[in-house]
Amino acid sequence: MKTIDPEDMYRQIVEYSYVTTVIHADHRVLYINQTGADFLKAPKEELIGTNVLDIFREGHDQELIKDRIRQSQEENIIGELIDIEIFKCDGTLVDVELYCHPVMFGEQSAIHSTIRDITSRKKAEKQLEKISTEVVEISSPIVPISKGIAIIPLIGYFDQEKVAHLLDFIPHKLAKHQLKYLIIDFSGIYQMNKDVVAFLFKINSILQLLGINPVLTGIRPELAHKAVQLGEDMSRIRTIRNVKEALTQLRV
Repeated sequence: MKTIDPEDMYRQIVEYSYVTTVIHADHRVLYINQTGADFLKAPKEELIGTNVLDIFREGHDQELIKDRIRQSQEENIIGELIDIEIFKCDGTLVDVELYCHPVMFGEQSAIHSTIRDITSRKKAEKQLEKISTEVVEISSPIVPISKGIAIIPLIGYFDQEKVAHLLDFIPHKLAKHQLKYLIIDFSGIYQMNKDVVAFLFKINSILQLLGINPVLTGIRPELAHKAVQLGEDMSRIRTIRNVKEALTQLRV
């Protein structure tokens, strides 16, 4: 049985891998597998010797890669997995997952980088983010009640992402309303966590800066207790027991 040299076996595995593999030193490409050449849309012989930095955006991205290469070469640090955009040889910009670590290429110290196309994943993430934003808007409509008064009922679970969406969505939507008061009803919020408390105080401050008087209703004792635990002062916020009472008081 013929003995296969381990280095030759490794090269064969890399060459036929489905993952783009590049070995480079001093920023110059020493080796790229056929998968990588196909992905970057250029012949292998044209890619050998090129500057690996050329596929990255000028400025921050190139400086980031330079620093990763320096750490790998000088400090033998394995570069953590990162998401970044690169250019193919035809100018197409794609999202990739990049990983690199120091290796010996023959007798030369080099960097072994693997590149995985994640364009589809990024596209799906953006679509999911868009859907999530639309769900937040649908589940938290701003409803005009009378002249100068509107209400926004909050429902469901709060996390940091939902807080960020609402803090952006509410002021943006209020631009087309001439409001004096905005009633924010918390009676549909059952899980009182720090994200709910954070939203409560942030939206109160934002509305006041916009010249709108926020009125919070449906505040359960658990939420008030959570705010106190976090060192927040509920006395700074105008609260009324429920929407019905708020409308009665505000219309007087």
